Amino acid sequence: MTLTIGVDVGGTKVAAGVVDDHGRIVEKLRRPTPSTSPHETAAVIAEVVDILKGKFDEVEAVGLGAAGFVDESRSMVLFAPNLAWRDEPLKKKVESQVGLPVIVENDANATAWGEAKFGAGRGEDHIVLITLGTGIGGGLIMDGDLYRGRFGIGGEFGHFRVVPDGRRCGCGNRGCWEQYASGNALVAEALVLLEASGVDGRTGLDVLAGGLAGSRVLDLKRESMVNREFAPGFRIDLHHKDMGIALAAAREADVALPMTGLVAQLVAAARSQGHGSLDHSALLKVVENISGKDRA
Repeated sequence: MTLTIGVDVGGTKVAAGVVDDHGRIVEKLRRPTPSTSPHETAAVIAEVVDILKGKFDEVEAVGLGAAGFVDESRSMVLFAPNLAWRDEPLKKKVESQVGLPVIVENDANATAWGEAKFGAGRGEDHIVLITLGTGIGGGLIMDGDLYRGRFGIGGEFGHFRVVPDGRRCGCGNRGCWEQYASGNALVAEALVLLEASGVDGRTGLDVLAGGLAGSRVLDLKRESMVNREFAPGFRIDLHHKDMGIALAAAREADVALPMTGLVAQLVAAARSQGHGSLDHSALLKVVENISGKDRA
């Protein structure tokens, strides 16, 4: 049986797995991403690969899905909006540490190819895949082949401009889709809404979540938050009960709530810190602010 190791390197986590030639994952491993240090990121990748190949002698190669722009040789990360990679020779670095052949590919491209071969896209010649996480990525399968574009970034849908002169993006552009519909964007929206609800925007999420900084479930890196446009590294686990709490608050406030999911995120933040829910009056203020309707 042929085995390989796949490693997904994102803005918040390094997720690795041993995969057989039928696409079955036989072992998994996960570590946080040291996103501000290319050297430490490579070391974490090498660590998880070494651990996994130590369990499976049949491992023959490593595939790295990198959250960034990968060159056409599939060896170097040219740029990563949510990581510190700039012309990073990732293939060379990791190969020198793990002693196995390494291929580097954009993470969304790798996901699209995986779905085409083993998942929802089997049997289809044309596939469009969108990934949502810290940022937004995409992959294209055309006529059964992975379309990478001249510079390897043909599917970077998250960096299509959707708002002229909009929010500054980590790629250097303004108005990218990623700044309005990603995990980072949800945090930016939450900060705006909390401040408008009478909570200091600099500490609003800490107030409502009971101490966000340092949480293992929530990781809000308070860098580049000028104009509340960035909040890199945010991650939250959402429970269906949180959506119910948010909907109940909407009904009590007698408002239409198109952004119920955002309020549910805030409820989840409080729950993750050991609180049953947000303070009820504070939650209602957020609901009313989203709707633009004040209670009498």
